[in-house]
Amino acid sequence: MRKQFVVIGLGRFGKSVATNLSALGCDVLAIDTNEQAVQAVANHVTHAVQADAREEETLKALGIRNFDVAIVSIGNDIEANILITVMLKDIGVKKIVAKAQNNLHGKVLEKVGADKIVYPEKDMGTRLAHNLVSANVMDYIELLPDISIMEIISPIAFHNKSLGELDLRAQYGISVLAIKKENTILVAPGAEAMIESKDILIVICNNDIMSKLPQ
Repeated sequence: MRKQFVVIGLGRFGKSVATNLSALGCDVLAIDTNEQAVQAVANHVTHAVQADAREEETLKALGIRNFDVAIVSIGNDIEANILITVMLKDIGVKKIVAKAQNNLHGKVLEKVGADKIVYPEKDMGTRLAHNLVSANVMDYIELLPDISIMEIISPIAFHNKSLGELDLRAQYGISVLAIKKENTILVAPGAEAMIESKDILIVICNNDIMSKLPQ
């Protein structure tokens, strides 16, 4: 079943998150009060709606409670940003990601129920989208539009197997640059290197395989 996301606020950051999530194969509902902003993403997401998310009845009518993740990306109206976060929490949304302008704003969002705070100057929309799609991804750096370096928690399916056995390049198109273990880091590991629980893999890969990694 495809993951479902709602993105509220379609400024540069919100638009980036919405379109990248959609490109990764997720169902995305994009919401903004500005008709032009809605039209700009309409052809790139599952649904785009012009609506005022500050109205609780509107959120309920759109079935927001049923979405896996709600992303509040309103940036120029802190009051609306916080109010919508509170309403999403009250409605029962499973996970709320909220954009903050500064550390104080972020602390307020945490107190009212946001599960994750993002700061535009620190978290690009593309990185957030990829991290949300794959629960194993800890960090993500885009080198080129189609090539990335990822830091991932080793999936259970990889445990107690060697890189040679897994043949990750053939299976997923990824190359392992290093393996972070509890007390050491293996750089450029060979085929005999074993993957254990709690290992963190640093890999280089094509972006289109990110959502295909086993959990």
